[in-house]
Amino acid sequence: MLDLLSFGPNGWGAQLLSGTLMTLLVAVSAFGFGVLIGSFAAAAKLGDRLLLRGLAETYTTVVRGIPELLVIYLLFFGGSGMVMALARVFGYDGYLELNAFTIGVVAVGLISGAYSTEVIRAAVRAVPKGQLEAARACGMPKMLILRRILVPLTLRHALPGLGNVWQLTLKDTALISVTALAEIMRIAHLAAGASRQPFVFYTTAALLYLLLTSASTILFEQAERYANRGTGRR
Repeated sequence: MLDLLSFGPNGWGAQLLSGTLMTLLVAVSAFGFGVLIGSFAAAAKLGDRLLLRGLAETYTTVVRGIPELLVIYLLFFGGSGMVMALARVFGYDGYLELNAFTIGVVAVGLISGAYSTEVIRAAVRAVPKGQLEAARACGMPKMLILRRILVPLTLRHALPGLGNVWQLTLKDTALISVTALAEIMRIAHLAAGASRQPFVFYTTAALLYLLLTSASTILFEQAERYANRGTGRR
C-alpha cells in the first residue's frame, strides 16, 4: 500500500497531490463565482423590480431543485452548443468547445451560487435597520453606507452559512470527475482501475477530502471570530 501511495515511479502520490491541488483550485474558483452570483441574485430578490426578482427566484428554485450531477451533465453536453450559438449571433461560425475545468467551475459555481443567494439574503435582512437609518441621518452617501456598514455586518451574519456552502462546494467537486478533469476522485478512479486496489485509493480520497474539510472548518471558525471581534460573540 505504501508503495502504491509513494512518489516513486510505481506510486500514485504525485498524481494524488496534483489532483488535490486541482480540487482546491476548482473549489475556490467555483465558490468565488458562486458568491458573486449569489450577491447579485440576493440583491435582485431584495429589490423592487419584479422581473429581476422573478429571474433570481427561478434560478435558485431550479438549481436547488434538481440534482447537482444533472446540472453538470447539462453544461457538459450542452455548454459548447450554447457558446457556439451565442458566437454565431456575433458572426463567428467556427467550432468552440469548453474545457473540463471551465465546465466544472461554472457548473459547481452555479450550484454554489444558488445556496449562497439565500445565505446572503438572510444575512442582509439580519442587519439592524436602525444602523442604516443612523448612517443616513448622519449624511453618509449610499456607497459609504454599503462599504462601512452593510457589507461588514452582512459578512458577519453570512460567514457561518457561507462556511457550509463552501463545504458543499468542496465536496461537489467530486462530481466533475465525469468530465475527466484530473481532480481527487478522477485520479482515485484511475489508480483503482490500474492497480486493482479500489479500497486503498478510495479510502485515500476520503482521507484527502476529510483533511480539506477539516482545515476549512478551522479557517472559517477563525474568520468568524475575527468578524465578531468586539461584539462578545465567539
